[in-house]
Amino acid sequence: MSADGPVVHEPLHDTEKDAQAWVPPLDLALDLARATLAEQAGANIHDDRAMMSAAVHLEIRLRDLVAALDKEGRS
Repeated sequence: MSADGPVVHEPLHDTEKDAQAWVPPLDLALDLARATLAEQAGANIHDDRAMMSAAVHLEIRLRDLVAALDKEGRS
């Protein structure tokens, strides 16, 4: 809470309104996750925007990967 009042919180992911319409095949989800990890590896730890961007990109790929694993019954 700040001195100016409460901060509005909106979650990054809302399961009810952010349901995945399309789940990538596992091999594609894994390739995309690896590519995103490589892309974000060089993000500047001292740059708030770079860290936020990396977190969002990685969260999206992780959700894709988990959905692909769930679809194949591997979770």
